[in-house]
Amino acid sequence: MNNTTTKMSRRHFIATTGTIAGTALLNPISELKADTKSSTALPDKKVRIALIGTGIRGTSMWGSDLTKNYADYLEFVGLCDNNEGRLETGKRIIGTDCPTYTDFEKMMAETKPDVLIVTTIDSTHHHFIIRGMELGADIITEKPMTIDEKKIQAILDAEKRTGKTCRVTFNYRYSPHRAKIWELLRAGEIGDITSVDFHWYLDTSHGADYFRRWHRLVECSGSLWLHKASHHFDLLNWWIDSDPESVYAAGALDFYGKNGSIRAENCRTCKHTKECPFYFDIMRDRTMVDLYVENEKYDGYLRDGCVFKNDVNIFDKMAATIKYANGVQVAYSLTAYSPYEGYRIAFNGTKGRIDAWIEESKPTSDKNYDEIVLFKNFSRREYIHVPFAASGHGGGDKLLKDQIFLPEIGDPFKQFANVRDGALACLVGIAARNSIASKAPVNIADLTSIKPKAVKEYKRIL
Repeated sequence: MNNTTTKMSRRHFIATTGTIAGTALLNPISELKADTKSSTALPDKKVRIALIGTGIRGTSMWGSDLTKNYADYLEFVGLCDNNEGRLETGKRIIGTDCPTYTDFEKMMAETKPDVLIVTTIDSTHHHFIIRGMELGADIITEKPMTIDEKKIQAILDAEKRTGKTCRVTFNYRYSPHRAKIWELLRAGEIGDITSVDFHWYLDTSHGADYFRRWHRLVECSGSLWLHKASHHFDLLNWWIDSDPESVYAAGALDFYGKNGSIRAENCRTCKHTKECPFYFDIMRDRTMVDLYVENEKYDGYLRDGCVFKNDVNIFDKMAATIKYANGVQVAYSLTAYSPYEGYRIAFNGTKGRIDAWIEESKPTSDKNYDEIVLFKNFSRREYIHVPFAASGHGGGDKLLKDQIFLPEIGDPFKQFANVRDGALACLVGIAARNSIASKAPVNIADLTSIKPKAVKEYKRIL
């Protein structure tokens, strides 16, 4: 191997890895007919979509973007939220004329959706997932699927009992550079994986935002072990192609919350706006004002809460050792107050190593690619450049939605995430949380009916 840089053109990369878009999720989308005006297949019947949770995620990723880009394949039949003001604002942002509800049971009874999309706060996901399946809908849910092991078991039982399906939207699997890492690992470029080093850094903008919102409360989010790190654990499970077996963890709150020397209820009422580097002027964002500020009167939720409030009870630094059923060992950490956003990952194998240092907030230089470094034993390194993709989360958002809502074109990278995938990603974080409390390792098999397998189980929803 020559010591040269391997630069992949966008055309070549799409040709080799672009087929990840397009797997159909549900039967109503699979029953397609050919459009006589183009080669695009259109459904005989649009999928009937209901959405519960009209915050920023629900109204954008799973709202306005669907009405804009997938209107030929789906239609909104109902929106639900417990905040009536935000519900009406969300309806306008999404751009639909469907009915709105503050009563979930009534919405499901009257609209009878094929699919329910769940984008509420994490601690309520399980309720709507389970009731949605019981009332006849398949489920698309934001991560994390839920926040504790009892709720996971209840979801597993409900899926089996109802015959309906639950898909967890792990968009991180779909970004092109992560798909390329998966491809290199599956091709055996470094032999058998033996260990992984994975360190994630949230910056003082994005990271801080978790501490001013409802996420700061473990009873609402399950902590960053669940709300954020379930993304990371799912990537590990997918990359390693095995199930996590045990977790030993440590964590602390060292920076936000009680550690601050100044604090207030929220930024708009704070006396320290000129001296606090975490001052967040929500009034500068029209969407945030419309969704949250104008609707505080209904539920009292403050979107611009103080990051130093004394009620913060989640960790801002975390570390875990994760053992997999196939023998792979992982060293993982997350820091929520870094000066930059991104992560470092390294895979050690019997024939070499893969390294990547990914900046989530893209640099201002002319660099327009993510770089993966492939080392092979007794050879020189190879640099693989993967062009940036246009959509959110490293290009993953669009590819994920294409796979769910557009006609069937396969799943060559096994990016489809079912209920078992959603559960295992959560169980690593839950085990970590339990390990910190018990000061001992926690076995995944002791938490639910899922028993870890040396080779990851792959099951698509047709």
